[in-house]
Amino acid sequence: MRQKKDKYTYRVTWSEEDAEYVGLCAEFPGLSWLAKSPEAALKGVRAVVSDVIADMSRNHEPLPEPISTKHFSGKFMVRVLPEVHRQLAIQAAEVGVSLNRLAGVKLSH
Repeated sequence: MRQKKDKYTYRVTWSEEDAEYVGLCAEFPGLSWLAKSPEAALKGVRAVVSDVIADMSRNHEPLPEPISTKHFSGKFMVRVLPEVHRQLAIQAAEVGVSLNRLAGVKLSH
């Protein structure tokens, strides 16, 4: 039973250990599918996710919200060592930007 609007986040990567491509779904981290081609790995993991969704729906279990439909504020807290905080504050001051701006730039690279 394939969902009409599958909004989940998929990724296909090479598994050196298995010598095959592995299809993954971020919202269902315990699921995967191995295949000889990336296309088959994606098709396989999507089918597994569809089967799990059908099973969860039959059992009235809540489904994970797709990452693509979540609202993100752009804010999150990161804890660092005081020495790192000091070094980042100095770097931000030296280039004339806020600490938040510096952290955002560093995280985006």
